[in-house]
Amino acid sequence: MEDKEIIDLYWQRSETAILETAAKYRGYCYQIAFHILSGREDAEECVNDTWLGAWQSIPPYRPENLSAFLGRITRSLAFNKVRARCSAKRGGGQLTLVLEELAEVLPDTNDVEDELAGKELEATINRFLKGLSERDCNLFLRRYWYVESIEEIAVAYKMKPATVKTSLHRSRKKLKLFLEKEGYWV
Repeated sequence: MEDKEIIDLYWQRSETAILETAAKYRGYCYQIAFHILSGREDAEECVNDTWLGAWQSIPPYRPENLSAFLGRITRSLAFNKVRARCSAKRGGGQLTLVLEELAEVLPDTNDVEDELAGKELEATINRFLKGLSERDCNLFLRRYWYVESIEEIAVAYKMKPATVKTSLHRSRKKLKLFLEKEGYWV
């Protein structure tokens, strides 16, 4: 079923929307949750909560990209679960590492708490990603969106872990410069 049809089912308040969403996006959302939470049961719970989040958000919201919308809900729920646990050891330690790596290039969170500022920052980062090579963009997304370990990324791209680290470091430096040029204080 096409995404537009699934979204229409949500607008009709048809429970079939959840079944179709799960059939199409369960694996995608599970991978996101599992990389953040590193636990099967927690990831499955997070995915099920994603369907509830979609049900509660559509309507009134009509997402342009259903997979990105669901991915954002899943990530948010998974990060909230990690925060609630207050445990840096969960997620194979990847969440803590990822946040530390990005902390040095992203603006202070107090400046982006406002939803409008957050959307502007998101659009700016998306423009930055479009300017990267396909490989660098994929490495960046796998690390900072999907919270994959350096080793997982290295295996997937048949690269040495040190090469992945170097590429990510360069991309973070480019992001910092890009954000500064766009007027963000880093």
